[in-house]
Amino acid sequence: MTYRINVGDAIPDFQTKDEEGNVIRMSDLLGNPIVLYFYPKDDTPGCTKEACAFRDEMDAFDGLDALVIGVSPDNARSHLKFIENHDLNFTLFTDEQYDLCKKFDVLRESDKGGEKKTSVERTTFVIDPEGIITWIERPVNVEGHSSRVLKALEEMHDFFFEND
Repeated sequence: MTYRINVGDAIPDFQTKDEEGNVIRMSDLLGNPIVLYFYPKDDTPGCTKEACAFRDEMDAFDGLDALVIGVSPDNARSHLKFIENHDLNFTLFTDEQYDLCKKFDVLRESDKGGEKKTSVERTTFVIDPEGIITWIERPVNVEGHSSRVLKALEEMHDFFFEND
């Protein structure tokens, strides 16, 4: 499959809202490494396992000055409940109109009994402080995912540190 967004690309410009309704622009995020992960739905088994793994590794992400941000088509109320239910310690972006999903090319169509269904392909992007994608896992295998993301961040950190 050919993707429209790949390693080495600058992240697309965007504006969205977080779980509290705050407007966030792409430019607000630059300056730190970013883990931007897309997932299908709050409080489902795979999505909960993925989110809780990020939560449990947050000290390591903080140690690399990385922002962890989840994105799904759920609304702010759903995100707040998801955060509360699982003590999540990172930001969730709402994407009810699939604007971010489209910009990051994570929507997939499937045919379920003759009916076309669009869903979010679980995908994670590691983005450098300047907004360049340095690593992608697509589709995500939830098992061991946060460890692979940390390894990608550490490699990026080492590259930037050695080339400072």
